[in-house]
Amino acid sequence: QLNVMIRSSLQNLTEKIDQLKDLLLRAVSTHQITQLEGDRRQNLVDDLLTRQKQLQASYKNEGAEPDVIRSSLMTGGVKRGVTNPWLLEESEETRGLGFDDLRQQQRRIIEEQDAGLDALSSIISRQKQMGQEIGNELDEQNEIIDDLTNLVENTDDKLRNQTRHVKMVDKKSTSCG
Repeated sequence: QLNVMIRSSLQNLTEKIDQLKDLLLRAVSTHQITQLEGDRRQNLVDDLLTRQKQLQASYKNEGAEPDVIRSSLMTGGVKRGVTNPWLLEESEETRGLGFDDLRQQQRRIIEEQDAGLDALSSIISRQKQMGQEIGNELDEQNEIIDDLTNLVENTDDKLRNQTRHVKMVDKKSTSCG
């Protein structure tokens, strides 16, 4: 009878964890909570999953040291360098706040982030405009350079023709005299 109760409790725990995962996914995707809070809660759910697997392994007497696993489930010990998140102290800025206060704080933080993103957007728009103006100026300068290049080539051609004429005149003048 005890085995049936344990199996039933483990199954119930698995279902509850699945429900938590679904609710967390919905809360993050609908922006009911911030991404940072969603990540924090996801870590807690992952820890629950690990503990649930440890419980199942302990129940099935899997693993090398079931007594160590059982004791680590109920203590706040360190496992692979990660402390038990349930035993962590609440931060100063959220201590004593109710659900509505936390939600209001999250909204305020989101509004501040939105304002920062708006400022960043305007800066990027201004830089884009400056980049387009610089590009237009470069196009104009390239046209001027092309015109100058054509003028220099024409002047060079005229200079060569005139030099050829001068050489011819010089040659004729030496042959006449």
